[in-house]
Amino acid sequence: MKAVVQRVKNTRLSVDGKLISEIPFGLTVFLGVKVGDTEKQAAYLAKKIAGLRIFEDENGKMNLSVKDVGGDVLLVSQFTLYGDASHGNRPSFTLAERPERAEPLYEYAVKELSAYGITVKKGVFGADMQIEQHNDGPVTILLDTEL
Repeated sequence: MKAVVQRVKNTRLSVDGKLISEIPFGLTVFLGVKVGDTEKQAAYLAKKIAGLRIFEDENGKMNLSVKDVGGDVLLVSQFTLYGDASHGNRPSFTLAERPERAEPLYEYAVKELSAYGITVKKGVFGADMQIEQHNDGPVTILLDTEL
């Protein structure tokens, strides 16, 4: 699994012009599921995201987690994180897990992250989503269960 974690001031996610999810501040996380991933990888990433200290403390040091600052998480499934463009210009997505296996793992990641006492909002799995966000910093962290 891969996750792109972005610290945000706010994020709004819409589908077909209808607002689906919104967070006032916290983390927007794009989650990609790879062929063969299991609940073990989802639990690992949930723990890392919950504990990631990328918010500033009173001394201006990145020392606080999203839970510490009372932020929310918007978790968005994104199979394109496993796009491979190493051969040619059109990405191949053969490493991305099929939707019928990826969706339950995405939902499991939501459940695991919520278990840390964090409010987790979701995108719509498989939908064409429009996302407006105000990045903070910007701070963007890449997490990968294979590292």
